[in-house]
Amino acid sequence: MIILSQPLPIIFNPECHPLGNLLCKALDAEPGNLEEHLFPDGESYLRIKTDVTDRLCLILMDLSHPNRKFLPLSFLCQTLREFEVGKIGLIAPYLSYMRQDRRFHAGEALTSKIFAKFISDQVDWLVTVDPHLHRYHSLDEVYTVPSRVVQGAPVLAEWLTTEEKLLLVGPDAESEQWVSRIAAQSGHPFVVGEKQRYGDRKVAITLPDLKEINFSTAVIIDDVISSGHTVLECVKALKERGVEEINCACVHGIFADEIDKVLLDSGIKQLVTTNTIVHCSNALDVSALLLPAIEEMIQAKVGEKI
Repeated sequence: MIILSQPLPIIFNPECHPLGNLLCKALDAEPGNLEEHLFPDGESYLRIKTDVTDRLCLILMDLSHPNRKFLPLSFLCQTLREFEVGKIGLIAPYLSYMRQDRRFHAGEALTSKIFAKFISDQVDWLVTVDPHLHRYHSLDEVYTVPSRVVQGAPVLAEWLTTEEKLLLVGPDAESEQWVSRIAAQSGHPFVVGEKQRYGDRKVAITLPDLKEINFSTAVIIDDVISSGHTVLECVKALKERGVEEINCACVHGIFADEIDKVLLDSGIKQLVTTNTIVHCSNALDVSALLLPAIEEMIQAKVGEKI
């Protein structure tokens, strides 16, 4: 619980994310009251029914499917400003538009920086979980507002610690640092595959020899599953190595085009995700990991110390 001389924060939860109730309780925050609906032509109506004058307002929204969510988020932020809100903090359990971090062909939009500017122009600070940093070393390279990145690895490691004779499998070189950290925390061996990409939805995975490793179940570990084709190829590579028991765990489960069903049909016995993005596979709660970062930002912004 945060003890402040100012009123407690307000949490607006436009998407009714289950993390909202957990964070409201942990922060002793007031739930924000919104009235929203769509007109027949698809335009949005928004009314803020909570007094926000000089209040610290937190917006909880996972930014998967950002093209659908960005305008409602923008309308909310701008309306809060018009009603003289104190500060606006964005809690984005999943942060999108990190893929296009360089121009691969002439004329391409550098969408990671454009989106970061859009968000930075509207909020005072940002807390997120495991953004897909690849060529960027930190969010500070693209976001101009203070930010805190929460690592989802501890909840995966804690879950894996309860299991025995596991082999953790990272699909590609990008996952090695992340998977190795989870392996060290959970006490399980790991291997990393080699990935060749042939487009947005076509990849090939090659795994090292597994004969010298004593395990009964392989667990594919990744930070985000979107198209799912990397995981499908990893399942295929494991089966080619004679592995029959295969599970999969990730922090962010986007599962485009219902790929989660395809993954389970491919032979994955258990599919586990954290609750950054709402899905039936959510088995791991990140609220306790988010809380210290949010409290730090709240206390710093109230005191204007960031």
